[in-house]
Amino acid sequence: MTGPGAEPETEPPTTEPRVPEPAVIEAPETEPRVTEPAVIETRGLTKRFRGGQLAVDGLDLTVPAGSVFGFLGPNGSGKTTTIRMLMGLIAPTSGTASVLGRPMPDASRTVLPQVGALIEGPALYGFLSGRDNLVRYDRADPTADPRTRTARVGDALERVGLAPAAGKKARAYSLGMKQRLGLAAALLRPRRLLVLDEPTNGLDPQGMREIRALVRELAADGTTVFLSSHLLDEIEQVCTHAAVMARGRLLTQGPVTGLAAGTGGRLAVTTPDPADAARVLKEHGLTGITLDGDRVRAEAPPATAELADLTAALVREGVRVRAFGVERASLEDAFVALTGEGFDVAG
Repeated sequence: MTGPGAEPETEPPTTEPRVPEPAVIEAPETEPRVTEPAVIETRGLTKRFRGGQLAVDGLDLTVPAGSVFGFLGPNGSGKTTTIRMLMGLIAPTSGTASVLGRPMPDASRTVLPQVGALIEGPALYGFLSGRDNLVRYDRADPTADPRTRTARVGDALERVGLAPAAGKKARAYSLGMKQRLGLAAALLRPRRLLVLDEPTNGLDPQGMREIRALVRELAADGTTVFLSSHLLDEIEQVCTHAAVMARGRLLTQGPVTGLAAGTGGRLAVTTPDPADAARVLKEHGLTGITLDGDRVRAEAPPATAELADLTAALVREGVRVRAFGVERASLEDAFVALTGEGFDVAG
């Protein structure tokens, strides 16, 4: 009982589920612990195709509610196969997957109406206009109110920047415009989860910026966004959490800031004498030295090293130092640290 003068009841202890922390690279202690329920969760998820090809190998993935989750990996790393299993399009060989707290693919009929998805490019009717394609998609949804269809389609086209080309036949759309139209189809109604597989594929830099802004807007409205990409910079700019895949296996997952923070940064020297600077750094035991114009980079020295001594050594050797410091580690640095190789965006 509650009310004026009533004794406050003792609330039962909360039993919020805790998200597992399987990351290989640990987040710094200042990173808040994630306590939101998982929107996507897999355990031992595996897919082996005929002929023995192992596309996904024992995936344990946890996507917190309200996150913009980047699913990162080179082309061919198993990202799209994982998404197809999550959406119930193909069955796993073994392991389990749940979406919005329900098992997939068994609960597809109840889960998918709450999910917007763009996977492997949109399927469009080339002979119809962009607007009429969306009308077809909307009519296929039994829960869609036909009285508000025109406004709903117009809003979706406006959000992805296709309103001026709404009357143009889809077969005349560029690859980037088709991607936008597929995204508009996923946005025809509010979704608890939005799954995007390479959503900026074919877009110019301006289009990529617009899609990133749209993703942030959707996340601010409470939609969890699961974003697959092979572009490290894209993930780093827009995502709050990320997982890194390679050759079908999960390498790490966690908050984006934590993934990069677990990797040492790079020492950067700006100088008109890059060759001499590289020589001096090498003489002092630094490795991974690269030259890019007037900038020389190397693996950051151990924390016990005195950076002032390196600066003094450069000056003694006649190197004109314009800038000197340790750059913050990036997701690319984390990927190289995990795999020992560069990130092949071409697959």
